[in-house]
Amino acid sequence: MVNVLWLMMFFGSIILAVCHAIIYYDLSVFDNIIKAIFDNAQLGVKISIGLVGILSFWLGILKIIEDSGLANKISKKLTPLFKVIMKDIPENSPAISTVVLNMAANFLGLDNAATPMGIKAMKELQEHNNNKDEASDAQILFMILNASSVTLIPITIFMYRMQLGAIRPTDVFVPILLSTSVSTIVGFLLVAIKQKIKLTNKILLKWIVAFLIIISSISFGFYLIEPEKRLILSSGIGNILLCSIILLVFIIAIKNKINCYDCFITGAKEGFNVAITILPYLVAMLVVIGVFRASNALDLIIEGIKQLCLTLNIDATFVDALPTALMKPLSGSGARAMMIETMQNYGADSFVGFISCVIQGSTETTFYVLSVYFGAINVYKTRYALKYALISDMAGILSAIFFSYLFYKA
Repeated sequence: MVNVLWLMMFFGSIILAVCHAIIYYDLSVFDNIIKAIFDNAQLGVKISIGLVGILSFWLGILKIIEDSGLANKISKKLTPLFKVIMKDIPENSPAISTVVLNMAANFLGLDNAATPMGIKAMKELQEHNNNKDEASDAQILFMILNASSVTLIPITIFMYRMQLGAIRPTDVFVPILLSTSVSTIVGFLLVAIKQKIKLTNKILLKWIVAFLIIISSISFGFYLIEPEKRLILSSGIGNILLCSIILLVFIIAIKNKINCYDCFITGAKEGFNVAITILPYLVAMLVVIGVFRASNALDLIIEGIKQLCLTLNIDATFVDALPTALMKPLSGSGARAMMIETMQNYGADSFVGFISCVIQGSTETTFYVLSVYFGAINVYKTRYALKYALISDMAGILSAIFFSYLFYKA
């Protein structure tokens, strides 16, 4: 899917450039394309190298979480919940702790740390799957939760915003939390209804109610705050939460007599490898996006949508952030590149840059998650997984647009 899209963007861009040159007798479009290729290739290297430090840090923290036994404690606490939502999985299955670790990595915004854990969790869930060619209910639920993926702390988005000059890199924290929560709730409810999970179960109901109260309280509380103070407070909460989590992990590790330094180094060593792994994908997508933009292809599509919004008397400001939304279900690196490109063109602190970041954090890459997770266990019959995941994506993206207007422009 990504290969086809990538080639279509390249060929479409060149064909459009040729048409432009013939119609307007203007060959400068090819100069723009070549310049975009070199500039965006260099940008990809710069961004990838810039991520080495932050990835190493959080992979080190995640290793401390594992070795300190915190992950196992979380698993035990959540076992009653998993017995309700994944009825076919035995309570002593190692899949539960692996699923929890995967979700913890997603909560922290560590996409590249979450992926290997997610693959491992899928393999462990497969051991309890009676039909090995078809996705089980537990696997579909897990995939949907990954595709919607509540992002508690979108670390990489903060990092990109900081690198590109945002005054307050974490000011997107609360809008992302709210929009990704909507995506997850929609996805979970769709699967729960399909799988006949008893939503009135006391344990499940308690978790759902608590989740809704927290999200509603944050939303209503920020709505009551003066508009000019919302972004500042959102940024402050994000920073306080980051510091609190780090401090809590260290305290628990010390209590369990873990050598935090050695443990951290062991985990952090993977940071460089992860950043290098990202590099070719980032360069590939940034280059093709640069070519797409330089040929004016993307501008034509966005202009068409913008004119439609104006015809319907709808504020069209958000349309310039839609490239991120359109790419998000297809390619994580592509959506990330779109977000970076948008901030480069409009500014990290612009409304368009703001909304592109919120969209990026609102949901996960559905086609990537589906192909990698189910491909790892050779499951070809994914049943209703893709359909429900895409509905969740749509809910997350629409919510991202709504909350961006609420926090930035209200």
